[in-house]
Amino acid sequence: MHLRNDKTGYGLLSMGLHWLMLLLLIAVFATMELNDIFPKGSTGRAAMKTWHFMLGLSVLGLVLLRLLLRWTDTAPVITPAPPRWQDRAGKLVHVALYGFMILMPLLGWLILSAKGKPIPFFGLSLPALIGQNRETAHWIKDIHETGATVGYLLIGVHAAAALMHHYVLRDDTLRRMLPRR
Repeated sequence: MHLRNDKTGYGLLSMGLHWLMLLLLIAVFATMELNDIFPKGSTGRAAMKTWHFMLGLSVLGLVLLRLLLRWTDTAPVITPAPPRWQDRAGKLVHVALYGFMILMPLLGWLILSAKGKPIPFFGLSLPALIGQNRETAHWIKDIHETGATVGYLLIGVHAAAALMHHYVLRDDTLRRMLPRR
């Protein structure tokens, strides 16, 4: 197994980052959805929110690493090659997913900044990106929540397409992102 991509499949770096991003996104979603099990104002709820912020910012750092790797490495070809429209649709979904993974953490950072709250990141406190403004925080939060819904739909489309390629079209789209035997 190669560390970097080759013509037949993704390397360990690309695969590892891909699946790590999925796990991180699941954790980000879970920390926000499960914070309701704790009463408002409780330490449990505050901890869930803190983890949501830190994991979200981790997504931002890793997606930047993924983009660097994507720009410096070759992408393996799909065999058999898909029709042009499928190739373009796949690229469009990938661009949207990368946009989601960049914009959502930045929006979260902006929300905390506009609320005048600390921006925690594993023992560090990151600087505010904008000044405190409750109204701005409110509308950024609305955008963030809508973006989350759209992003999770994009992830679903991405997963459904991979399964369709594997089970219906029977090409190697999914196998390229799995460890080779």
